[in-house]
Amino acid sequence: MNMVTYKIIKKDEENMRLDRWFKLYYPQISHAHLQKLLRKGEVRLDGGRIKANIRLKSGQKIRIPPLNIEKNIKNIKFSKTDADFLRSIVLYEDDDLYVFNKPPALAVQGGSGTTNHIDKMLKSFPCKEGENLRLVHRLDRDTSGCLIVAKTRKTAAHFGKIFRTRSVKKIYWAITIGVPNPMQGKISCFLAKEGNANGEQMVVVNRGQRGAQYSQTYYSTTDHAGREYAWITLKPVTGRTHQLRVHMMHLGVPILDDPRYNRLDNYNWQRPQELGRGLHLHARRLIVPLLGGRILDISAPLPEHMQKTFNLLGFDADRYDVKNIDPETTINGI
Repeated sequence: MNMVTYKIIKKDEENMRLDRWFKLYYPQISHAHLQKLLRKGEVRLDGGRIKANIRLKSGQKIRIPPLNIEKNIKNIKFSKTDADFLRSIVLYEDDDLYVFNKPPALAVQGGSGTTNHIDKMLKSFPCKEGENLRLVHRLDRDTSGCLIVAKTRKTAAHFGKIFRTRSVKKIYWAITIGVPNPMQGKISCFLAKEGNANGEQMVVVNRGQRGAQYSQTYYSTTDHAGREYAWITLKPVTGRTHQLRVHMMHLGVPILDDPRYNRLDNYNWQRPQELGRGLHLHARRLIVPLLGGRILDISAPLPEHMQKTFNLLGFDADRYDVKNIDPETTINGI
């Protein structure tokens, strides 16, 4: 594509994020490249400047600048190493999708200073002729667990819709420093991005404040080791950036080894060396309706660092095997 073109947002693309819409139509364009186009004002919506996370509306017109897609295709390097790695973390596969067990410390998408990520690796993975593998949701870089990737545009559109309508049931496991009080409940608050010395992070704000977005999470204490640590089961209702990490901090029990939202430095907390190292937040289980109406109920085993901590603290994951829990009933009190 070597000339400016315009596309109209379709009815079934209503409320889709711009970056996900771009990934649907132009999978060869990296997230970093899209951000550059947005900063320069080359991609516009109804004539105005926009950001990658804006939600689209039916009938809006997107300006698409020359993208040099042919050049990008030629520059794509297929990696057997990447393909082999992705095969090693497949939890489930059918004609429409993959579910990967994303390891911690691996980004889902590229960004400033991020060169190795799942989205890049997908370029080296088998896909249907005329189709591209498409991310349909994301996990934080340091969060492990279930990640869905669509094999076709039709499947990606289906998952985009059900994630927007909150038809997906998501269950996370976390280890927190301290035991929440009460031990189970609901967290509801407004979140917004705030700049600080370390860049940007999410903070709890008042309703009506600029950029404020409503967030809600159900939580339950599955087990605890004295009053020092707790194994928390989390069920997010909304899907805001860093939502679970901010909610646990807001509750006064930050997630173990959270580099952004652990504010226990002022309490002289000493970290035991024996604990596993890494963010202790894991996307344990997804329950999603597939094309055709079938329900997929998939769970991901704990990453090595969390299993080490579970063993040390005496938490028995098998005792609460998610496969033995009816998804239509409460999940560990949630």
